[in-house]
Amino acid sequence: MNMKSRRRITNTLIFILLLIGAVFMIGPLLWMLSTSLKDKQDVFALPPVWIPNPVHFGKYKEIWEAGPLLSGIKNSVIIAVSVTVVGTFTSSLAAFSFAKLKFPAKNKIFLLMLSSLMIPYPAVMIPQFFMFSKLGWVDTLLPLIVPGLFGNIVMIFFLRQYLSSVPNAIIEAAKIDGSSYFRLYSSITFPLIKPAVAAQLILWFMGIWNDYLSPIIYLNSPEKQTLQLVIANFNATYAIQTDYPLIMAASIIALLPMLIIFLVFQKQIIESVAISGVKG
Repeated sequence: MNMKSRRRITNTLIFILLLIGAVFMIGPLLWMLSTSLKDKQDVFALPPVWIPNPVHFGKYKEIWEAGPLLSGIKNSVIIAVSVTVVGTFTSSLAAFSFAKLKFPAKNKIFLLMLSSLMIPYPAVMIPQFFMFSKLGWVDTLLPLIVPGLFGNIVMIFFLRQYLSSVPNAIIEAAKIDGSSYFRLYSSITFPLIKPAVAAQLILWFMGIWNDYLSPIIYLNSPEKQTLQLVIANFNATYAIQTDYPLIMAASIIALLPMLIIFLVFQKQIIESVAISGVKG
């Protein structure tokens, strides 16, 4: 068997394995979509009904009347957009400082910041709640927004590693020309790290959008709840009535923004991670 035949067989086996993995990964998504279009009795039918007949879109209209879905979407958008936009700016500033500026104890501060990643969230959950409670922020969106405005440690680390591949000569030349530190960041550094910033912003947005633990700690009023809490309330209320088509329809609505963002920006995400892995 020659090298060409061997390579063809290897590629075929790899394709088959990836195809099997893709089926297992996309199967639950297709089942969720199928269930949202079924009658309630078809959900438990044996053998399973993958293609509903007839197709019902009524649940997609009913979910807007079954709970505060619109306010949940609005609250999730407010939190995710404000945190990712402002937090990405502060994170990229911090990454630029750690990568290209010189100041006392820079490496020690960076290592101390990274060490905070080893602290599990439950360890700080209760102290944070007491602190925000004394500030009167419980049952508001502020505890979910304000901490993120100061940056994301994972993003800072990722961008710092990405910036380490940028030659220092560029920065030094700009300093000689009289550029301020902020101009160094905005005109030289930021354009170079746009792919990495875009990838991290999208991943961070997805994490905030899908967050359930933090909102359930701080939010009580139905009109203040995020989309994930609204979906959880749907599940608690309508699962008893076996109204799984309604629950799945609400889940599809919650999934759509993330699915669209990932499909549109998947190239930037993959390229950024691959490039940072090679350069870092």
